[in-house]
Amino acid sequence: MAAFTTVRTSGGFHGRRIQKTGGSTFIVSLPKNWVLARGLGPGDVLLFTPRADGSLTVYPASATPAEAQRRVVEVSNDADEEHLFRRLIAEYIAGYPLLEIRTSGRMNARTREVVRSFAQRMIGPEILEETSEAVILQDVVGQNPLPIPSIVKRMHQMVRAMQADAMTAFRLRDASIARDVVERDWEVDRLHWFLEKQVTSALRDARILATLDLTLPECSTYLLASRILERIADHAVRISETVSLLGPEPTPEKIVGELERMAGKAASCLNEALDALDRRDIPKANQVIDAAQALKRERDHVLREVASKKGRLAVGVAYVLESLERAAFYATDLAEIAINRAVDVPARSTEAAEVLPEAVAAVAPSR
Repeated sequence: MAAFTTVRTSGGFHGRRIQKTGGSTFIVSLPKNWVLARGLGPGDVLLFTPRADGSLTVYPASATPAEAQRRVVEVSNDADEEHLFRRLIAEYIAGYPLLEIRTSGRMNARTREVVRSFAQRMIGPEILEETSEAVILQDVVGQNPLPIPSIVKRMHQMVRAMQADAMTAFRLRDASIARDVVERDWEVDRLHWFLEKQVTSALRDARILATLDLTLPECSTYLLASRILERIADHAVRISETVSLLGPEPTPEKIVGELERMAGKAASCLNEALDALDRRDIPKANQVIDAAQALKRERDHVLREVASKKGRLAVGVAYVLESLERAAFYATDLAEIAINRAVDVPARSTEAAEVLPEAVAAVAPSR
């Protein structure tokens, strides 16, 4: 067998020359420090995950799988409820399958209720066990039960419906429809947090990334799209909340009609931006950006009409105008992402799938 040849290490990358033994077997050595740091030795098994960019990810078969990880979170009974809820969301996004929320003494009823509310709102966590000092949550959904592109598509459907219903609530001044839009915002939020959890887990564990059937740049793109959709949903909520601000003075039909046309154009911008992102269509993405600029000019026109109004009506219309404009410009953010993705991300290569069977048949620690 030929001796292993080590290439100079530079910038954190360990270079190794491929050696050939026998008729068709290729061998590459491993960095000694990496092997020893993981307690590996002769006879241990390594697993290889081929990546879409043609690279390979190497990890020990004996590594502790993510499913066995447990996270203990120490919280205070005196913590603000909103602060505690945000902390739990952050722990959820970190992706630990077992989450133990513990207090130094007996957990009071208020803290326990925040934990229960959190478990009910998120996708996956269920209460596994409760003691006087702790609540243990288990992720019963597991990794990647729903493809990330499907999550973004579902979020888009929900946001589009929220936008339409928010404008209906504004036009009819219907408080019940407005409340329904506000409540549905939680559904969009939980999908966004779930997607963020998936991406975070994939970044931490190459085995999870392999199950997504996405590259890291694609994961980043979908996460950005999810965040933008979540923000647009927030503006649908803001439009709905203007219903309670409006006074007895009716909104002029002309202004209502102009606002609804603007809302339709903002929704169209979002639809076209997501389509451009999916198809990597640069001309369509540019059309979205141009349309959003035109909508801004329409906003200025309506503002001049509202300038003669006073009191609650003027404030409510101004809020709706601002939210419609922000929704359109969030769509331009998506359009810009679509342009960047079309330029930077080439079509997937099939080479990665061909590397594993014949290129890596054996490995040995470097000497």
